[in-house]
Amino acid sequence: MDSYNDICTDAKDGVATVWLNRPDLHNAISIQMLEELPHFFSSIEQMDNVRAVVLRGRGKSFSAGADLVKMLEVGKLGYEQNLIDGYKWTNCLSSIANSSKPTIAIATGNIFGGGNGLLAASDIVIADENTIFSFSEVRLGLAPSTILPYILTRISQQKAKYLMLTGKRFNASEAYTSGLVDFLAPSIRIEALLNAIIGDLFKASPNGVKEIKRLVRELKHCQTIDEVNNLTANSIATLKTSTEAQEGISAFIEKRKPYWVIENTNK
Repeated sequence: MDSYNDICTDAKDGVATVWLNRPDLHNAISIQMLEELPHFFSSIEQMDNVRAVVLRGRGKSFSAGADLVKMLEVGKLGYEQNLIDGYKWTNCLSSIANSSKPTIAIATGNIFGGGNGLLAASDIVIADENTIFSFSEVRLGLAPSTILPYILTRISQQKAKYLMLTGKRFNASEAYTSGLVDFLAPSIRIEALLNAIIGDLFKASPNGVKEIKRLVRELKHCQTIDEVNNLTANSIATLKTSTEAQEGISAFIEKRKPYWVIENTNK
């Protein structure tokens, strides 16, 4: 895979893993990282052998949010430069959320500010039960602007307002009950849980997974029931006539595994 500076990647046995790679700074998110992550997610789109993506952080923390030292420097450069950087944030988050590959994020250590946006843009989030979270922007004179649309897909508006208006720190249990994370586990169980989820994803048809992600994304933009009906009816009609559907139904009837099922060798 491509070589990067602020992230590192590898692909093995159907899984592409991308690590935030600034462990000495608790993976503070740099502009370069915001550029490298979309490049990575774009590069794996055509890799049929990649069936799942894992997003995680090197060192103690997944991400302590934006690099504040660099943010202070850029803040002095004026509105136009900061607008460019804002679009880099939005592009990065959308590259994760709109990827056709299911993405699993592993939450560990301290996760502040924009780090929560990377989690929320992912499809599935596993958290170490000792992880600490915070939407800390408001205590820095900022707002969680670019991550907010993704947070609101996971947390209710009222809960999100409370956590964001106060900037309070909250534990993994509260993150779980709020919906920011999907699974909690002690650190020694995270890899087993991750591999179990990957194993289940490996049983799903690649085109079925891609279509589910597309429908979830497109349904948000439907304004009328007719638009919903047209989108969903066309989807199922297309899928029913696909090679994968014919194979999947035949395999079920014949009591065998369809051709797309692969064994998760990490179990």
